Amino acid sequence: MAAPTELATTSLLSDALVILGAAGIVIPLFARIRITPVIGFILVGILVGPFGLGQAVTALPWLGYITISDPHRLEPFAEFGIILLLFSVGLELSFKRLWAMRQAVFGLGSKELVGSALLIGAVLMVLGNSPPTALALGLALALSSTALVLKIADPRTAVGRAALAMLLLEDIALVPIIFLLGAMGRGEDAGNLSAILRTLGLGALVLLVLLVVGRFLLQRLFDQAARTKSPELFLAASLLVVLLASLATGAVGLSPIVGALTAGLLIAETDYHGEVEAMIDPFKGLALGVFLITMAVLALNILARVLTRQK
Repeated sequence: MAAPTELATTSLLSDALVILGAAGIVIPLFARIRITPVIGFILVGILVGPFGLGQAVTALPWLGYITISDPHRLEPFAEFGIILLLFSVGLELSFKRLWAMRQAVFGLGSKELVGSALLIGAVLMVLGNSPPTALALGLALALSSTALVLKIADPRTAVGRAALAMLLLEDIALVPIIFLLGAMGRGEDAGNLSAILRTLGLGALVLLVLLVVGRFLLQRLFDQAARTKSPELFLAASLLVVLLASLATGAVGLSPIVGALTAGLLIAETDYHGEVEAMIDPFKGLALGVFLITMAVLALNILARVLTRQK
């Protein structure tokens, strides 16, 4: 009889086989018909999830090798996909371009988030929801998926830059929104206000440290990696920078993707941003596929639970 750890490892390898096989089919197929692979990954997630072919595993056990048994195991890989995506966006930007976007981020981004939340909340209130519930759902539904939008909209175009500005504002506003929803649920406005200010203050301090340290050390780090002429070391140094930055911002309560974007911006200021971008690009597409497939499976799981409760 196989041990539980062996069964878990086998299931994880089976899920990895599904993901890699889906990427190998979806990416070239949808590229051939000139359609974004985002749609293909979502359809694959619906097909191979527990509510797709997974329902027939009991009758046909061999389907267990081509279906995702536990999508929650893939969540860390999905989060890593978003981190790599924002890291690559940072590589394509620069501090000058980002500074030029400040009015769009806090102007256009604020209008989009607040306007969408109020509009959705008003519709929900008309449908009979209480104001706190309508506001909470409005804020949640007004948030966009960074991975989905940036895969469709090119940040180098005018529309893509506007989309990026709105997404950056949403990432910044995520922390106050979480604390606000917690205050609405517990009635602790004053305590949560101090927690918001503390988190934002620590986040600003961490970003300042990242900017200062990155300015002085990153060029030297990549110079040393380049002297070894080892692609493995170069890739390891790039991943080390993005992971450290993501962990630093995540540790103080900010979104890890803020750290990933900052790491990309810092490396974009070095002489090696082109090499790093070329190395990261294949991993970005694969990790994004994991994210989309996982989100499709989880969305169906949540929908099934809601429908079950209603019955």
